Amino acid sequence: MSEIVKRLRERRANVWESAKALADAAAEENRALSGEEEGQWQSLNAELDALDKRIKNVIEGEQRAKDTEDSMAKLRGEPRKQGPGAQPSYGSEELRAFMRGEGGRYYDVVPNGPVNYRDLSKLSAGAGANVVPTSFYDRLMAHLIENSAVMQTGPTVLNTASGENVQVPKTTAHSSGALFAEAATITESDPAFGQITLGAFKYGTLIQVSRELLTDSGVDLEGYLSMQAGRALGNAFGTHMVTGDGTAKPRGIVTDATVGKTGLTAAGLVTADDLIDLQYSVIAPYRASSSCYWVVKDATLATIRKFKGTDGQYIWQQSLVAGAPDMLLGKPIVTDPNVAAVATTAKSVIFGDFSQYFVRIAGGIRFERSDDFAFNTDLVTFRALLRADAALIDLTGAVKVFQGAA
Repeated sequence: MSEIVKRLRERRANVWESAKALADAAAEENRALSGEEEGQWQSLNAELDALDKRIKNVIEGEQRAKDTEDSMAKLRGEPRKQGPGAQPSYGSEELRAFMRGEGGRYYDVVPNGPVNYRDLSKLSAGAGANVVPTSFYDRLMAHLIENSAVMQTGPTVLNTASGENVQVPKTTAHSSGALFAEAATITESDPAFGQITLGAFKYGTLIQVSRELLTDSGVDLEGYLSMQAGRALGNAFGTHMVTGDGTAKPRGIVTDATVGKTGLTAAGLVTADDLIDLQYSVIAPYRASSSCYWVVKDATLATIRKFKGTDGQYIWQQSLVAGAPDMLLGKPIVTDPNVAAVATTAKSVIFGDFSQYFVRIAGGIRFERSDDFAFNTDLVTFRALLRADAALIDLTGAVKVFQGAA
């Protein structure tokens, strides 16, 4: 069991004791919970649910990390490496020396280990974020995630040390069974597979910093650079993770997702019934995944928030835990500006199991420094480079979209 899981379980035990004490106090006094106590009870139970989900995700992520490392090592014909890999660089003197120009011209920010799986989600401090040490790489990735809804949904992330092509099998059809009479011939039904090549397309951004800012030891340079680079790279890569066509760029989730529901109303409008149909066009195993999400544009969410059920209650549910996503029909919903707006034939709502979307990041993020690029203004220029690719590897209907009427 990892240290993260242990600490999350310790936190859960503390929250449970607080909730139990609240209920025991009311029981001993033979009374119902007061209004204030009821609010505390609901808040504590919401935190318990969030912790349970986080613990499950971390355990599943750790197992998939082990499986992914073994598979990648086998693909490369190498034994699985057991060494610690690169060390976290957050707060390191080496990093700050590089920023001040006291080291080499470039600085590679890499994750721990040659290949790993990360369960990518935005969590509040109370939901467990405080128990995870934050490296400079983690801060970069956190800002990249905040600017990409796809990265918030828990895709499968492959971190590789280098950028050679990686072959990943994709599923295009499952086996099927049927009823046969006694002694009848059973028809063969094999699953159908294809292959996807994950490369390493290059994304970059230039960031300029005044020399005074670099020499002021009281400035959080790591925080500033991680925020600027993470947001810029996240916006660029995030666009292609939604709509990329695979030609000299990653394949977006919408590109390979199948249509689960076509609207019937004019102008491509989506209705509450359409959302229910879309949700149940995705089969139960995918719906049960912890990475099953809704992804829409902000303007579309504004419309969806007004939908009500037959009982007059809104089908959209606001999150009770800070940092956790809101819920729609029992599943988390996030927004991405790159998803199409509601319109005729537009694919404006995405729903499904995003763990079937593979994101490959090659070699971490490289920072390069130049004192010459903006010499006349005494600015130091940093160049951040990210090499990445992505594709949906289960094409049997793991992720589906709503398409507006023609």
